[in-house]
Amino acid sequence: MYVSKKETAEQINFLASARFQSFTTQVEQTGVTADANGRKVVLAGTILPANDATAEGILLTDVDVTNGPQAGPLLVEAYILEARLPVAPSAEAKTALKEIKFR
Repeated sequence: MYVSKKETAEQINFLASARFQSFTTQVEQTGVTADANGRKVVLAGTILPANDATAEGILLTDVDVTNGPQAGPLLVEAYILEARLPVAPSAEAKTALKEIKFR
């Protein structure tokens, strides 16, 4: 018999509309610190690859990169509730994310 501890994940909805476009991207573990359980998780709403002029999109769901890089959904066109993102987007990131509208 296999028994494991139940874990619950909570994710804040930062989408302002049901219409969005996302593509699969590789989410790297570089710079991600482990949580209390030893897991390295890149949070939904993270601007990738960085919160600057190189921004390509916003991660739609949490991605666990504990065991190495993983595929994840990257929003490239959407309406976003800016106040609900884990980190506020920089002015450079907002300019780079041409098809993402912040509310």
